[in-house]
Order: sequence, then structure tokens, then C-alpha cells
Amino acid sequence: MDLHKVAAARLWAAARHPYLASALFASTVVAVPELGGASVDEAWRLYVDPEVVDEWTVAELGSLMVHHTGHLVRDHAGRARTLGVDHARAADWALAADAEINDDLVHPDLRLPGEVVLPATLGCEHGRLAEEYINLGDFHMPDRAHPDEPGCGSGADAQPRPWELAGDAGGGLPPGERELLACQTASRVLDYAKSGRGRVATGWQRWAEERLEPRVDWRRVLAAEIRKGITTVAGRADYSYRRPSRRAGSSPQVVLPALERPVPEVAVLCDTSGSMEDADLAKVLAEVEGLLRGVGVGRSSLRVLAVDAAVHTTRRVTSASLVELVGGGGTDMSVGIEGAARLRPRPSVLVVLTDGMTPWPAEAPKGMEVVIGLIGAEGGTGGGQVWATPAWARVVRVDHAA
Repeated sequence: MDLHKVAAARLWAAARHPYLASALFASTVVAVPELGGASVDEAWRLYVDPEVVDEWTVAELGSLMVHHTGHLVRDHAGRARTLGVDHARAADWALAADAEINDDLVHPDLRLPGEVVLPATLGCEHGRLAEEYINLGDFHMPDRAHPDEPGCGSGADAQPRPWELAGDAGGGLPPGERELLACQTASRVLDYAKSGRGRVATGWQRWAEERLEPRVDWRRVLAAEIRKGITTVAGRADYSYRRPSRRAGSSPQVVLPALERPVPEVAVLCDTSGSMEDADLAKVLAEVEGLLRGVGVGRSSLRVLAVDAAVHTTRRVTSASLVELVGGGGTDMSVGIEGAARLRPRPSVLVVLTDGMTPWPAEAPKGMEVVIGLIGAEGGTGGGQVWATPAWARVVRVDHAA
């Protein structure tokens, strides 16, 4: 294999994307005769066919290195695994990931060999993530790659290939080193964008900002948001004639109102649609029950609703283990929120546990503080459409594995 050409291609790529330099030079190149292309694995090894290296120009090889490095630092393999992508959908995911990466290859000198997959190729708008493209895209293309072709490798879709080496053998990087390189790359993307030396695609900046965002325990965040909702309700004290004032004895001829503080009533809305895993939902519900007790909500004040496209059960429970999670159909949390609003006494705080694959009401329910716990990875896990959460609700992302 022409190693001088490989080195020249790396330098070419690093000169045009300097923020990717460390990641570009971290990959070990492995020659695989008759591979017919190039691919990467999860240990950051780049597999190339020596004959193809001879055929491609330095610009084409360098552009492909930038493309594959994008798969690695954005952890497309890990995201595919989180989304539950299996062998049957791996080819679709690879195209969705290609569209995400290629959408951000903004340098005019980049020359990817072959047909370039863009969001428009899948009939989608640009600027989205692979998780969205795989749900919204059209993958019935007459000229799509044959299943036996190498594709981008397990580094893009988490599906091992026969030619890939095991573990960190042959120059593969261990998980900790990959993590450090990804964080370092994200930091350099943001530094480069701030320096004004060149253009950085919006997608790269968004990825870097999310990659470096501090990880916070969702339990603390959710407890804080629930506490805010309860405090807001408890602070709505007002005068009422429903009970006599303690000052009534001083003016027996006048009926005085008493200052009344509302007691927060809490309801939990559980998404039991087909895209939700009962075990995960039950685990999160049990933790939410503990959080509610921690912020002062007694067992007698908690009601739980099981909802998919309709409200199936409404129960006042003393323990999360008593909740019957029935449903399994489509999802419409608008129906559930309307059902919660009809409860008597009306809940003052509503906690919604869902994967986000549901439409939401256009307006906030009157008299209720809503806290949404989004369960699972960003983008959802069930292959459906993820709807934007409403601006009027407090939103907390719940990682049930954490």
C-alpha cells in the first residue's frame, strides 16, 4: 500500500479541518486487499484496499478520512446501539449517519469518491441528526449500495465486519482514549469557531457543545423541577370564605375570609405506548415516587395515569409497585394531559414520563405545573417520530441506566 499517499491524504485533511487533526492522526491504517473501499471500526482503525488507494487522488482519500473521522468522534456506533439498530436496519442507519456527516463537510476542496449521500438524497431537510433521518428518510433508492459492500464499517453502525480486528489489537484504541480524543476534538471545534480563522459547520458546533455539556444526575434535576412546581402551587395562597378567619371573634358582625394555602395534588402520567419498555418505565416510576416523597408529597396525594392514545387507568396509589402499566398502542400525551385536567381534585403538578414520541397540546393546561421526564436516549428508542417538547413545560432528560 502507498503509505506516502496515505500520509499526504492525512496532512491534506488536517490542513482543511485543523480541529480534527488529533483524531485524524489517531487512526491506525490497516490494509485489506480486495475490500473494494474503506471503512472504520469502533477501535478507530481505518481499513483500506491498497488498490483503491492507488486509484483515488490525495483529495479523495483525505476527504474520506474526514468523513470516517466524523463517524468515530460523533460515536455513530454507540448511538446506533442505543437506538437499537439491528442488522436489518444497519444499512439505513449508515445512510442516515452519512447524511449527517456529509451535510457538515463544508470545505470546497472536499471530494468524496462515488455518490455522496446528503439529507436531500433521503428526502429530508438539512441540519438534522442521524436519529431523525432514519425515522423520516426515504431509503428505497435504486442505486443504493449492495449489502455485501463494506460501507463505513462497525465504526458507523456497530455491526462487526469479517475483516475487522478484535479489540484493541493492531493499533486499535481503548475506550478511554477514544473518549479523550472525542472530548479534545469537541474542544478544538469550539476554539476554532471562536477564533474566526475559518468556517465550522453548524452541525459540528452543535455536536461539540452537546459533547462538552456537563453531565448532571437526572434525579437531582427532576427533583428540583418538581420542587419548583410544588413551591409555585403552594405559593398561590389567597383569602377564602370556605373556612372562618381566626380573627372572626374580634368582629362578630362581619364574616372575614381566612388565608388559605392550597395543598399540592400530584399526578404522574405514564406513557405505556408500544415504543416504551415496561421494565424501564417501572424503574423510573419507582424512582420518581421516591423523589416525590423527598419533596414532601405524601402517598395519599399521588395519582398515576397509564396512557398511550387513551387514558387506560387512573389510580391513587401508595406505592409504585401497585401501578398497572397497561396500553401498548400509539401515543398521544395530549389525551393524557386532558384526562389529568378532568381529575377531581384537579392535580396542581403533573409529571409526564414518556420517550417523547408523542404530540403535545398547543397550550399549557390551566392551573397545572407540568414537568416532562424524557426517558431514554435523545432521538428516542422506538423508531418513531420524536416531537418537540412544549415551551410551557419543564423538561428533564431521564437516563434510566444512570
